[in-house]
Amino acid sequence: MAATDLPKSFDPWDQTFLEDPYPAYAELRARGRVHHYEPTGQWLVPHHADVSALLRDRRLGRTYRHRFTHEDFGRTAPPPEQEPFHVLNDHGMLDLEPPDHTRIRRLVSKAFTPRTVERLRPYVERLASELVGGLVAAGGGDLLTDVAEPLPVAVIAQMLGIPESERSRLRPWSADICGMYELNPSRETAERAVRASVEFTEFLRELIAVRRGEPGDDLVSGLIAAYDEGDRLTEQEMISTCVLLLNAGHEATVNATVNGWWALLRHPGQLAALRADRGLVSGAVEELMRYDTPLQMFERWVLDDIEIDGTVIPRGSEVALLFGSANHDPAVFAEPQVLDLSRGENPHISFSAGIHYCIGAPLARMELAASMRALLDRAPSLRLAAEPERKPNFVIRGLEALHVEV
Repeated sequence: MAATDLPKSFDPWDQTFLEDPYPAYAELRARGRVHHYEPTGQWLVPHHADVSALLRDRRLGRTYRHRFTHEDFGRTAPPPEQEPFHVLNDHGMLDLEPPDHTRIRRLVSKAFTPRTVERLRPYVERLASELVGGLVAAGGGDLLTDVAEPLPVAVIAQMLGIPESERSRLRPWSADICGMYELNPSRETAERAVRASVEFTEFLRELIAVRRGEPGDDLVSGLIAAYDEGDRLTEQEMISTCVLLLNAGHEATVNATVNGWWALLRHPGQLAALRADRGLVSGAVEELMRYDTPLQMFERWVLDDIEIDGTVIPRGSEVALLFGSANHDPAVFAEPQVLDLSRGENPHISFSAGIHYCIGAPLARMELAASMRALLDRAPSLRLAAEPERKPNFVIRGLEALHVEV
């Protein structure tokens, strides 16, 4: 399908679309299973069945460098001045394929076990309660900066063993690096990402050096010690893994928190039901991540030709798997436009699928449930103080702020 056949409502740089992309997704799904989008040169995939299948299809990959050079794949190498960002990004398991992905994920899993996550529960719940307590004591504030951001950043920093005095630098570094994941990032965005990559890398290199001499009960020490059949993580792999865990470990949680509460505040009946029945919290976390998906799109390279509904997508192409659209597909979700906290089966793909399924999903769910319970318990009359503004981002969907009163 040519770009001219796409609905005009699909425009990732238009603020109207960013406010509510879901009607445009419905048009995309109605028009077919795959669409070529000329502005980015990508193939858009909007249906749940296709997105779910392609996330598991080994003919696609997060990288192609394990099989092809840039030239062989018909692509241009990144500009040399962006090398610090790409070195950092390309050594993290999210952007690797087997065998490197398999090796790194296996080693990271040794230090990122369910027991490790569960040990954090008292800390997560205590911190969530303290943050909400501060919001209540102030009579309200910005739910984003007062609760949604500090909770997951502190938790990941605690896991990594980053001193509290250094934690204020983490969120700005993460935000600058994640700017590169948007569509067609600007030169200024790239410059900020490179600068953050250099600073973050140096910070972690120093932290790893300290932990080598003085290991502790933290994830960095665990990554240093992790080995299997003679395999170990290189220092660059450790650095990239720490950055990935921080970025992926809090970006989704931050945006899921504010997107979720903005949805609840617009659906007073659902919020009232949640306030009346804490048994809905677990299902509410899943439904809110489906209803307004924090990561709207996930990209994959086509390593071998694939065919979708009669359209051949050749090797060297890039597909854009539209998570937000898949999570609103009526073929899978009854009345997907309706927020239903009591929804039963909820196979949303907000945490991806296949070998790149989010390793931090259990921690994200714990954090989201903890902050939700704390807000329900300590701020039972929470209400909107000002209409929020959407961030001008498509891929990572969030709000500039969410001002509330208690």
